[in-house]
Amino acid sequence: MAKRTLILGGARSGKSRHAEQIAAASGQRVVYVATAESRDGEMVRRIAHHRARRPADWGCVEEPLYLATRLRELAAPDSCLLVDCLTLWLSNLLFAGRAAAQAETGEAISCPLFAGETAALVETLPQLPGQVILVSNEVGWGIVPMHPVSRLFADEQGRLNQRVAAVCERVTLVAAGLPLTLK
Repeated sequence: MAKRTLILGGARSGKSRHAEQIAAASGQRVVYVATAESRDGEMVRRIAHHRARRPADWGCVEEPLYLATRLRELAAPDSCLLVDCLTLWLSNLLFAGRAAAQAETGEAISCPLFAGETAALVETLPQLPGQVILVSNEVGWGIVPMHPVSRLFADEQGRLNQRVAAVCERVTLVAAGLPLTLK
């Protein structure tokens, strides 16, 4: 069993369901680490959908920004942490840390929150006891976005996925509900 697993895929690819299946089969205490924030009706419905299909005995912790710190607090040798998802976490960081606003105005991107938190995650993952499953979107297969914030997001999502994949023992791509092992 891999200690750290990254599961990538497009929107509605089945990546979260696959991650949940791995967590359920782990035989460990599962804690779902949610990065989404319910800021509108659509997100409220998406969160409810994810909650409804999870086992009732799984723990759930919400962490929209300080993921590395929260993982250090939760990780234990007998636990499986399922982080869903790095994509929303990255978006939260870019907007909370003003990187999105800087991209919008054409400024050079200087965002200590984003840089510090992504570096902390990559440094923390190899040190955590127990199992960690991370879900993330693969966003780099389309055209280069026209809007500066969208370009920033696509670039940083690709870079984050590469950095996290480098420290994970297993990386899986899910398309049409079918997992393909990359590493």
